[in-house]
Amino acid sequence: MKIKAPILPLLAIPLLFLTMCKQNQAPKVERDVTITPKNAVTKLFVDSLQMEKFITGQQLDDSAAHRLRNFYNSRNFQFAWLSETGLAEQARVFYEMDKKYATEFRDSTVVDKQVSKQLDVLMTKDTSIVQVSAALVDLEMQLTQHFFKFVTYAYDGKVDPAALQWYIPRKKIDAVALLDSLIAKKGTQLEEWEPVNAYYKTLNKALINWYKIEQRGKWDKIIATQSRYKEKDSGAVITVLKRRLTDYGDLTDGDTSRIFNEEMTAAVKKAQKQFGLKQSGYVDAALLKALNVPVEQRIQQLLINLERMRWIPLMPESKVILVNIPEYKLHVFELKKEVLNMGIVVGKAANKTVIFSNELKNIVFSPYWNIPPSIVRTEILPNLKRNKNYLAQKNMEQTGYSDGLPVVRQKPGNTNSLGRVKFLFPNSYNIYLHDTPAKALFAEQERAFSHGCIRLAEPKKLAEYLLADRPEWNAAKIEKAMAARKENWVTLKQPVPVFITYFTAWVDKDGLINFRNDLYGHDDKMRQKMFKPVTAETD
Repeated sequence: MKIKAPILPLLAIPLLFLTMCKQNQAPKVERDVTITPKNAVTKLFVDSLQMEKFITGQQLDDSAAHRLRNFYNSRNFQFAWLSETGLAEQARVFYEMDKKYATEFRDSTVVDKQVSKQLDVLMTKDTSIVQVSAALVDLEMQLTQHFFKFVTYAYDGKVDPAALQWYIPRKKIDAVALLDSLIAKKGTQLEEWEPVNAYYKTLNKALINWYKIEQRGKWDKIIATQSRYKEKDSGAVITVLKRRLTDYGDLTDGDTSRIFNEEMTAAVKKAQKQFGLKQSGYVDAALLKALNVPVEQRIQQLLINLERMRWIPLMPESKVILVNIPEYKLHVFELKKEVLNMGIVVGKAANKTVIFSNELKNIVFSPYWNIPPSIVRTEILPNLKRNKNYLAQKNMEQTGYSDGLPVVRQKPGNTNSLGRVKFLFPNSYNIYLHDTPAKALFAEQERAFSHGCIRLAEPKKLAEYLLADRPEWNAAKIEKAMAARKENWVTLKQPVPVFITYFTAWVDKDGLINFRNDLYGHDDKMRQKMFKPVTAETD
């Protein structure tokens, strides 16, 4: 297939474009590179007048038009997707990426049918391009514009996180730099090229497996005939349980016997771990409820969390603290590897822990608890009316008045609600990490008990880790500071990023897919934005 030559010689295009810009006959385009094109792959060039016609015809907004002009300017108007031999390799790779995304995320709205039809022709035929036509220039620019759209929905996300009480700044995507990189790599090394974190990649792979489960048909609901099942029990329901455990990756495929054997006990413990349940080794009502969630809902849960993972910035090499609210767990990463984790207590449904990020800068040993006005109003004042000695009995003191309310703080000590240490990262939500005297709460399976702050199971370990670069703050000094009656502030040498997140599905470091309950109903809100309603099965 040959394309008719344009009226103007190719070498005259840049000169004509500059002349017309001076005469204000075409929009001005900034030129980042004027000597050699980036990632040179072809001698085919874009006609700048046709580019302006494309921008007008597509009704691109100022931002999109500026991005398109800058991209081709930086290439000295050289083609990015086509060469004399037909489709460049990066175009073939992008063609497959686009189709793969539409299939995996069941989103046909992202497919540009006109572009796909033209690419189908070029993909299936041995097409050489020796001349450039307006149609070819149009296809080239359609591919570029479609790539920019693809980057937005595939890597930036389609849902506005701020509308879902998610206040972590969205990661920034430079679509032009990504396209330059794709061209330079000729579509290779996609694992390193994609601007997504490792959790996204592993969860995406898990999604494919769940589509295979879905293709087999609807799951039969597991109907229990007794309150729990344990090793050496037998019956038809055991076979159904084994099939379900196999689907979740907990049991080796092939065991369909009616006997609850030793291998099944290990599989049940594994399943309980992935649902955040107590690893008892026997099947109870809680595990049955988790196993009976329909496949369709699990797939939606995966898609919801993949969308959230698109929003998260790429993990830095430095130290990072990540709190996952539905998991009731804090994780510490360094060089992208987990070095510490611990259980946490989060805000109850009426006092949701806010999803946001900031930098941890200070550790406060033996802290005062400056009681928020909302707690003074709803809890302290009613108790004071009943008992005038309430403050003294609770190791509290009043330090003044503000807006008609007493200003109250709790002094350092064993009964202080913040325990013996707190970790501060400035925020307008008055949320921080802290110790607690209520250690028994960490034995609970679901731990939403606080007013919004995050209580730590092992705060001393976190303090020791964060102060490891301060030799004077050894374990003995930390312990002494925690036992003191006087508040002591310590500033970290380097602030540590903290992310308070909300993920109800992920793949852990052992390759096990995890699911958690939607503690605050955030999944439900995203489901309404992303999918048609699905009726849940009743217990």
